[in-house]
Amino acid sequence: MRYQGKIYRPWMEADSVLIQTTLGCSNNQCTFCTMFDDKRFKVRELEDIFTDIASARQRHAKVESIFLIDGNVMAMRTEKLLRIVDKIRDTFPELQHLALYSCFNDFRRKSVADLTALRTAGLTTAYSGLESGDPVVLENIKKGMTREHAIEGMARAKEAGIQVLASFIFGLGGKTRSREHAENTTSLLNIMQPDAIAPMALAVQPGSELAAQIQRGEFILPTPLQLLEEEKYLLENMGDFPCYYWGDHGNNIASMKGEWPAVRDPFLAHINEHIAYNPMAKKNVIETYAW
Repeated sequence: MRYQGKIYRPWMEADSVLIQTTLGCSNNQCTFCTMFDDKRFKVRELEDIFTDIASARQRHAKVESIFLIDGNVMAMRTEKLLRIVDKIRDTFPELQHLALYSCFNDFRRKSVADLTALRTAGLTTAYSGLESGDPVVLENIKKGMTREHAIEGMARAKEAGIQVLASFIFGLGGKTRSREHAENTTSLLNIMQPDAIAPMALAVQPGSELAAQIQRGEFILPTPLQLLEEEKYLLENMGDFPCYYWGDHGNNIASMKGEWPAVRDPFLAHINEHIAYNPMAKKNVIETYAW
């Protein structure tokens, strides 16, 4: 496979074949992220993508899961993305799962008819970075998205039948806006009701704008206890809508995953145990590793 630049995929897609369809991220300005700082956003040529699809077929006798990279693949024109999805389905008739990255704004920029066509063609899942539901935090991190944008994008994806995993970051409000970040993110999730969520602990990426803000004293890192309390608030206040809780990212202090809402009580017991007994909860500095 002819991958270009740094390659990322969600940890849930560890067993998926990766097909690079775009380079970089069309937003690529979030203060906390350096994932695609080595390239400018570009949609690859169909001929190159089709060559990689054929190469993947030659390498793998059986492929049940494919993930399309790089960032927000959904940003490309629907007609082109449909041709890619059709080619993949024709090449891998045994395929069960086809997923990609998509900003919520990418959903908004397509009609429900376009999204439905993609779902009918074989697209099953989209991973979308919500990051926060707090308007101040969203503006501070330069997400280029509002709460209203996220709600509208989620509604379109739901209507089209595309499953959406919404990821967000504990600690992104810093030390001073931890409570608002937790409350507003939880309230937004209750409105959107995604099919799955992936809460992650804040990890400061070297070279990011956020790292520079921390160095200048403009962003004060939250404590590990604040991260745990943010997750506790989420567990106590998220509605009973069905979704899968992927809370097992490597940076998370209390790792847990399962079907929501059945896991609410055991997850709360788990988080309370970490708050009471985990030595990390007593530290003043979060300890996470870069992606």
